[in-house]
Amino acid sequence: MSRLRVVHAAKYYPPVPGGMETVIADLCAGTARDWDVSVVAAHDRRETVYEREGGVTVVRAARHGVAASVPLCPSYPWHLWRRPADCVVLHEPNPVAGASVFLRTPAPRLIVWHHSDLLRPAWAPSTYGRLQRAVYRRADCVIVSSPNLAAASPLVAVARRVAVVPFGIDLARFQHPSAGTAARAAALRAGLPGPIMLFVGRFVYYKGLDVLIDAMRDCEGTLLLAGDGPLEPLLRARVAAHGLQARVRFLGRVADDELPACYRAADLFVLPSVAFTETFGVVQVEAMAAGLPVISTRLPTGVPWVNQDGVSGLTVAPGDAGALAGAIRRLGSDPHERARLAHGAAARAHARFAKVQMLAGFRDVVEQVVSQAAPAAALAGAGLS
Repeated sequence: MSRLRVVHAAKYYPPVPGGMETVIADLCAGTARDWDVSVVAAHDRRETVYEREGGVTVVRAARHGVAASVPLCPSYPWHLWRRPADCVVLHEPNPVAGASVFLRTPAPRLIVWHHSDLLRPAWAPSTYGRLQRAVYRRADCVIVSSPNLAAASPLVAVARRVAVVPFGIDLARFQHPSAGTAARAAALRAGLPGPIMLFVGRFVYYKGLDVLIDAMRDCEGTLLLAGDGPLEPLLRARVAAHGLQARVRFLGRVADDELPACYRAADLFVLPSVAFTETFGVVQVEAMAAGLPVISTRLPTGVPWVNQDGVSGLTVAPGDAGALAGAIRRLGSDPHERARLAHGAAARAHARFAKVQMLAGFRDVVEQVVSQAAPAAALAGAGLS
């Protein structure tokens, strides 16, 4: 029996950083042993590169610029169309890849992995969104990471079939720290007033870091910010304006192998996201696996589904600095409650968010779709609405 040929249509691929990129790499590497796996993605330079990484064929199409965060890759459609496949997995939002698949899909089966709705720029939902709806209607299956996202997304609502496959990570990396990790965590904690709160992620609008910094005015302890991004100068200015320089530490972008030490150094984790763009929050799972209670927001996405209020942490209304400060004070001052929620967080991470579970769920969806009796209708010429 011939091996299943699966092509992933991605925006970028590691080492380009990002949550979507990490998930795609895990899916590709985790199935390459059983399938012939390829990925077509945008390069970050003006040249096309063909690579072989861990059994995965990677095509990085030359990028000639960026417009509204969309990589401009004129050769992307050609690279995607010429790859023989039994199934294409389109990772959305991804305008170049989505338009390519809309015009022509090089496989009898199409799966869309819906990572998030495209909200910016403001004109995107009424322009590219029309093309997306046509593609989603024609797809054999649309995958989402949580039932909340399936219920909230108007794009997913038009799909003929929806499957929920939660994101998963290598839990052991955070559950069982090495001696070196423990030592680095102790060094990071040294001399810092507690409790210690941690944020990990990009400094972008939807993360709500301005709200978190405002909340710190009414909390004791130290906030560690691991990451970087375009809003860093504004966030540093906000910290200075509030006189919080001694209690808010900017750690910069932390290397992947150093992240477990950051989690081990903290008493609790905070994800103060304020916009629908935050659909899951994989960093919550990392924190939970490390035994940290999580404070996050009640967005209409998978964020409060991952971190369940009263089970693995606390949830508050997005954009409410007072409520966020109250949750931080509550956990910061009650070690017994922190311990109870930390136990619940670790148990939930183990039960729902292991990488092996994500791979098994994804494999089942693809193999079921490919074995269907009749393929989806051709995308070429599909109507827009």
